[in-house]
Amino acid sequence: MKPFKQEKVFYSIKEVSDHFGVNQSLLRYWEKEFDSICPSKTAKGTRQYSQADIEAIRLVHYLVKEKGLTLDGAKKKLKENKETVVQTEKIVSYLQHIREDLMGLKMEFDEMEKEYKA
Repeated sequence: MKPFKQEKVFYSIKEVSDHFGVNQSLLRYWEKEFDSICPSKTAKGTRQYSQADIEAIRLVHYLVKEKGLTLDGAKKKLKENKETVVQTEKIVSYLQHIREDLMGLKMEFDEMEKEYKA
């Protein structure tokens, strides 16, 4: 999962849900369950997610969707050892990006090999 570009101060719920590949309703639910996710709201009630909110969502997403923890398990893990979770998520994300890059290079080499043999 690629990080958001630092171009904007706030992101809409649609942008955040699309980025993480989850429903908007799930983000609203996580907002109720985790104190660290607290987007500001406009006068109309439109949610505006800051970078801090997105980082909190990233950790919850990692624990729940990737590690398979329950919400209670994720809450407990974040309460007990948040720094370890943050570091582990960063390392896993970094390794996933490296894997994507390597897979892209492999595809390019495979195409070059086909052209060379032809």
